[in-house]
Amino acid sequence: MADVIDHVMIRVEDLEASLEWYQTHLNYEEKDRWEADTFTNVYLGPAEMHDDEAMLEITYNHDDRSYEMGDGWGHIAVRVPNGELEAAYQQLMDEGVEDYRDPESCNGRYAFVKDPDGHEIEIVKRDPDEGPMWGIDHTMIRVEDADEALGFWTRKFEYEHTGRWESDTFANYFMKPEGASDAAMAVELTYNYDGRSYDLGDSWGHLCVRADDLQTDWATLMQRDAENYRDPESCNHRYAFTTDQDGHEIEILEAS
Repeated sequence: MADVIDHVMIRVEDLEASLEWYQTHLNYEEKDRWEADTFTNVYLGPAEMHDDEAMLEITYNHDDRSYEMGDGWGHIAVRVPNGELEAAYQQLMDEGVEDYRDPESCNGRYAFVKDPDGHEIEIVKRDPDEGPMWGIDHTMIRVEDADEALGFWTRKFEYEHTGRWESDTFANYFMKPEGASDAAMAVELTYNYDGRSYDLGDSWGHLCVRADDLQTDWATLMQRDAENYRDPESCNHRYAFTTDQDGHEIEILEAS
């Protein structure tokens, strides 16, 4: 069941402000929308998307609640072509995006901005054939035990370790399904060596894995001792949820 990430979900406090931000600054367009009595989900992405590419799901709850960011989730990373990091960042600055971490402060390797709710958006350099401008490259989550986290994604979802970056204080591990294209979103597992724990908050929502067959994939996850968080029956057989060892929610959604 080596399935790609379908989307990453975040919660926002002002739907129209968030839509305007992503549509104006990242040139995203609305791919789908689901209106319920109490919330609205909007799915966004670049105009041209690879079949393996992940979307951004924005969830707006109609009760005007506010959210806590927490630190268990880290950021979404979007792609710009090699050689265009500085120009892309300057374009965002010219459009009025807040200056958070510019390329110079990140040794010219990447940069960061924030959306209207404070979600961190990393800008990373990639070859143009790895996906369109501003396409989602990876989503970073923080984990308390690197061995357990790597084992979870390897055993439960058959992801493989596609890259790592070791520093003096932390390590980043990148996970993708075996055989996935360059355009597929990676999961970045960040492990800090100081043994800290994390608060997930509620502003970040979940990762969603695309399934060819929901019932079959769910049965496989149960055989592999995944957490039975919300089974398909409880979700009207439209999707299901498990959680990883740190409590990050992972939706399993049958491809339409």
